[in-house]
Amino acid sequence: MEPLLKVEKLTGGYSRQKPVLHDLTFSVRPGEMVGLIGLNGAGKSTTIKHILGLMQPHSGEIRLNGVRLDTAPVVYRRTYAYVPESPLLYEELSVKEHLEMAAMAYGLENGAFEQRASELLEEFQMKPYQNRLSAHLSKGMKQKVMIMSAFLVQPELYIIDEPFLGLDPLGIRSLLELMVKVKESGAAILISSHILSTIERYGDRFLLLHQGRMTAAGDMNALRKQAGMPDASLDDIFCSLVTRDVKVE
Repeated sequence: MEPLLKVEKLTGGYSRQKPVLHDLTFSVRPGEMVGLIGLNGAGKSTTIKHILGLMQPHSGEIRLNGVRLDTAPVVYRRTYAYVPESPLLYEELSVKEHLEMAAMAYGLENGAFEQRASELLEEFQMKPYQNRLSAHLSKGMKQKVMIMSAFLVQPELYIIDEPFLGLDPLGIRSLLELMVKVKESGAAILISSHILSTIERYGDRFLLLHQGRMTAAGDMNALRKQAGMPDASLDDIFCSLVTRDVKVE
């Protein structure tokens, strides 16, 4: 199966004199969840910003469905939905109005919007708050609005950055169930998280960044082989690899 997201030899960052990312190559295919893991400052968020088009690569390229951002920006951007680590909402808009805005941005028909919005509001226990302005929401509620907006539009690729921060246990369960559901429907998921036990349970493959370089990549069997740690957990592999100089050939 052809990759939905393809990153090839990506070098980038905020300064050309001192790049954050060094020659990253990886892909995400339809129907799989790929976990992007690493220490703080490893380059995870910078990688995501390059995929989103918020930063321009120093070298290399990024394609979604074979399309580059600079050649077809509208097609490129409608391929994905993004859930940031820190929720970004308009204080003067209500929960329902944020969902309506997301629907308009992706060209979602009204009938589909009403059904999906109702289901998501119910799933995340947000129906009683659908007319509340975001200025009056808790951090966890704001995060739920970001998550609902992404899953509402049903993109081909979900890019999710540390989604569990601030969520209550029911919200975490709802998010995980939704990720499994959309993955089974053929969507791709790139998720960055420090909750390695959860990523290990739900992820298909893993990308370990360390100091802006790909230290290890693959499914659990591949990571165990690269680390020389048969039967080890993702947490143990992670701790071992980031404390020694290991590179993928």
